[in-house]
Parts: sequence; C-alpha cells; structure tokens
Amino acid sequence: MLRHVAVFRWKEGTTPDQVAEAQRRLEALPGLIAEVRRFAVGPDVGGADGHWDFAVVADFDDLATYKVYATHPAHLAAVTESIVPHRADRAVLQYKIA
Repeated sequence: MLRHVAVFRWKEGTTPDQVAEAQRRLEALPGLIAEVRRFAVGPDVGGADGHWDFAVVADFDDLATYKVYATHPAHLAAVTESIVPHRADRAVLQYKIA
C-alpha cells in the first residue's frame, strides 16, 4: 500500500467558501477514481501556530495506482480550478504503509 499526503497553505484572502469548494471537489474524487482505497481531506483545526492550512491523505495499492489518480481528469480539474488559484505553498510525499 502507498499513502499520499499533500498539505497546503492558502494565499492571504482565501475565503472559507473557497476552501469549502476545494474540499467538496476533493471529497468527490473517490467516487470518480476507482483506484482510491481510502481518502481524507480537511482544514487544520487550529491546534497550534505554524501548522499547514489543509491536508489530503489518500491510500492506493501502489505507485502505479497513485499515478492513475494523479493524472485523472477529475483530479486535475479539482486541483487546477479549486486549489492552485488559492494555494500559496504545497508539500507532498508518498510513502509505503503496511
């Protein structure tokens, strides 16, 4: 199994509605992309200063199935239309899980 983690910092002025739209679009992806095994998204709850603003955690069978997700038109549209315009920073990694 492979876990994909992406975290974002939003640009100054990004509204709660814009964040909610990004979350809504991302939450729809497991229903559109069969290769997604587990999927969780959401904003930071504000537990401490310095945290990233938003996270996506998704599990896949392997790197090949992650790449299907990463290049899927629904994923690309959600990212291009609802994240990139508001994203200030991004960190991403994939790692193997048991």
